[in-house]
Amino acid sequence: MEIRIFEDAASLGLAAADIFAEQLKKNGASVLGLATGASPVPTYNRLIEMYKAGEISFKDVVTFNLDEYCDLPKDDKNSYYTFMHENLFNHVDIQESNVHILDGNAEDTEQEAAAFDAAIKAAGGIDIQLLGIGNNGHIGFNEPSNEFTTGTFKVKLTDSTLQANSRYFDENPMPHYALTMGVGSIMDAKKIVLIATGPAKAQAIFDTVKGEVTPLVPASILQKHPDAVLLLDKAAASLL
Repeated sequence: MEIRIFEDAASLGLAAADIFAEQLKKNGASVLGLATGASPVPTYNRLIEMYKAGEISFKDVVTFNLDEYCDLPKDDKNSYYTFMHENLFNHVDIQESNVHILDGNAEDTEQEAAAFDAAIKAAGGIDIQLLGIGNNGHIGFNEPSNEFTTGTFKVKLTDSTLQANSRYFDENPMPHYALTMGVGSIMDAKKIVLIATGPAKAQAIFDTVKGEVTPLVPASILQKHPDAVLLLDKAAASLL
């Protein structure tokens, strides 16, 4: 596990973008695992700038998103489908057919999850997976539990996650369920880049890096990944 510490979220975001840009320059048909939330926005902004400058292209890139809320309209401002299009896809040359985002409104969520895992396998696996981390150590929506999850599945969100994310919901109520890649799916990525900013993430980062590997801190499994990089600002790294 490689740990890199930055002065602030802006410089961290640039570094994360550089990692993804290097991958795209090496392989224009790379398979990217993407995340949502506030943490990745500086990274996506930088990738858009690099695309507009002609440094990189998304024309042949394939993407898979970590998760999506259940029972939320796809065009809702808080859906991760909307988030990804507003913060990245609408501004680059990616083909919509190469974008894979879970359908949280699928009638058969087990079938949706299985099809998503099959699509990742058919694409040759994920080259780089971008992750954030929850205050309780969750990655994707893999909440603390008694065992590590495997493939994509439907999850009931914990009170901690509901409390952390409910500030974004002022019209439709926040969903209590989501579809998410499992920990096993995340660990199958060839490279993992986790970004964390702010003091609220400090304990989760300490437990991830210094604690035992336990499903009670899902991100702690990254200790066992052969190529995991943690990009932290000083506040998130303050307890290390």
